[in-house]
Amino acid sequence: MKKAEVQIGAQYWANVSGKRCEVRIDGERPRGGWDATNLATGKRIVIKSAQRLQDEPRRRGRQAKVTSEGNVTIVENEPATVETIGGETTTAVGVLKKPRKPKTVSADAGEKKLSCMAAALKVLSESAEPMNAKEMIDAMEAKGYWTSPGGKTPHATLYSAILRELARGDESRFVKTERGRFVAR
Repeated sequence: MKKAEVQIGAQYWANVSGKRCEVRIDGERPRGGWDATNLATGKRIVIKSAQRLQDEPRRRGRQAKVTSEGNVTIVENEPATVETIGGETTTAVGVLKKPRKPKTVSADAGEKKLSCMAAALKVLSESAEPMNAKEMIDAMEAKGYWTSPGGKTPHATLYSAILRELARGDESRFVKTERGRFVAR
């Protein structure tokens, strides 16, 4: 937009703090630029260049009611109307929203799945001999305690988690018997 096209009292779209918002030009500044009011927040702002202004907003329906008392500006807008068209919800702005699906309760909702660490601890407590991470993963999957969500190396993930747990010292749930082999405490 050019400087000569800006009119006092008119409303424009402006880039304010990186966001596009609607402003009303209140007056011209003595050293260039304009005093304006952000219509969304009611705050006074300074427009330094006409390049920050864009075309006048096209209104659907009524204009916002703006009243100024002293240094307080009150902006009153009508509430948005909601219309339902074919199962989809639309607002006065025209944004379509999908209807929410109701949550379904599964048959085994009361039974919580074990985590990888909890399943490894359960497998080790059932085993009489020390196991490495690969053997633990195979046993967990065979007994149905835990299955990998699709990772390529779940044994490496389990091994590193057990090593982090061992760093806790006496609070650890695992004991390292030899290189790569663990038992439950």
